[in-house]
Amino acid sequence: MSIFRLSSRQRSRCLQPPGYLFAACETALAFAGATRYVPMAMSSKFAEAGVDGLGSDSARGRRAAETRAALIAAARRIFAQKGYHAAGTHEIVAAADVSRGALQYHFPRKEELFLAVFQQVQQDMIARAAVGATGDGAAGTWPRLKADILSYLHAATTSEVQRIVLTDGPAVLGWPEWRRLEALYGLGMIMTGVKHGIQSGLIRKQPPLPLSHLILSIIDEAALMVANAADPEAATRQAQTALDTLLSNLA
Repeated sequence: MSIFRLSSRQRSRCLQPPGYLFAACETALAFAGATRYVPMAMSSKFAEAGVDGLGSDSARGRRAAETRAALIAAARRIFAQKGYHAAGTHEIVAAADVSRGALQYHFPRKEELFLAVFQQVQQDMIARAAVGATGDGAAGTWPRLKADILSYLHAATTSEVQRIVLTDGPAVLGWPEWRRLEALYGLGMIMTGVKHGIQSGLIRKQPPLPLSHLILSIIDEAALMVANAADPEAATRQAQTALDTLLSNLA
């Protein structure tokens, strides 16, 4: 579909000299599916968002993925340093070196960008915990789960996790959504370990789901305690001892 299939008003606005209405024009063109007659001054800005219609689909997809990744990486740094509410989208756009229109295309709302950052931090935490516990039994076993939990708790001492996951997470996403995401990323792993513990006789026989939910709640509470402690390192050691005591006495 060409630019001339837009309304006459949209067409006239999109053909104005550069610098006037890039964001409005990008949105109009993107939703109209325009693929031709894009003013040359605007083509680079469309390319940033991956909606320019120029070049192959794979090239557009690659540019879009690169832009999205740059926005998430920039937002992750700024959210960790300043917090969600103090971080301005103009700072994120500048740090990512993309246009304002690219941000609006990929993340129309600031909360959507925060969610993408939150999910990435959670995924990285789980990956780091798995790497850090490689010597503590096979994946999916109860001993390995205990080691993963302690590694996860240690990650709560980092400023990034404290700010994005534990402080801003519940405030920005809302408590129900934050809990849902915590369960999404952690509950399955806990359930697998608990089932193994029950089958191996390391945990007394019982339905695994309630115990898994309780363990997840204990982990979240311990992480919040560490994040808000005056001495996070000391709080981490104390929480690790308490968790190990609890988890070692389930037989």
